[in-house]
Amino acid sequence: MRIAIIGAGNMGGAIARGLAKSQLVAAGEICVADPSAETLKRLNEEHPEIETTDDNCRAIEGADIVLLAVKPWLAEQVLGGLGLKQEQLLISIVAGVDFAHLGQILGRDDQPICRMIPNTAIRLGESTTLIACNPQAAAHQADIVKLFSSMGRVFCLTEKQMGAATAMTSCGIAYALKYIQAAMQAGIELGIYPKDGMQMVAQSVKGAAALILEGDTHPAIEIDKVCTPGGITIKGVNELEHNGFASALIKAIKSSC
Repeated sequence: MRIAIIGAGNMGGAIARGLAKSQLVAAGEICVADPSAETLKRLNEEHPEIETTDDNCRAIEGADIVLLAVKPWLAEQVLGGLGLKQEQLLISIVAGVDFAHLGQILGRDDQPICRMIPNTAIRLGESTTLIACNPQAAAHQADIVKLFSSMGRVFCLTEKQMGAATAMTSCGIAYALKYIQAAMQAGIELGIYPKDGMQMVAQSVKGAAALILEGDTHPAIEIDKVCTPGGITIKGVNELEHNGFASALIKAIKSSC
């Protein structure tokens, strides 16, 4: 299987590195295209076997999968100039560009296409990755899930669900980090050194996530376990509610759709 990745920025570069480490694809079967020689140099310093080029059309020659990892405003220009073949599977990680628009850019509606939204934790192999396939790409879905499960958890959705799920996961990682940052600031005011506070809170968030991901439970159940009657935790939880914590988070996610 040969994979071409168009764009070696934060996401494209992380995916190339993750695929090379996964051993599901030989690094020599990955070709990455990017206009930045410095970006490609850094990639090759880590993975010399990965082929790199500044020529997008050259990158996709002989590729079974073409992964488009460019900014939304560049999608039409870049994809329109690729000359993609009908038998090549297109994976687009371009947020907000739907199947219909991708088909319009390509000038046909029979291209097998998967839309994929990872988050920035993909560089650590801890991404929440969302995938939606059009009917022409349905036969490829199992293979795509296998590939990207090596870099985190994969969730298969309909295209209609992608916007909401993107706000919860790709945007949502920023909201989780904002909580960590705010808790650190509280700790500093209370006498905890910033670096220590950051590690403490991050580990607590990791533990909270593990309770959900590894146990048959629900956030409300785990919160109840911590909130003893008359205890300090319930006072804090109630203060969050009084100040609209849950409402603010819901509004943030809805505004990101």
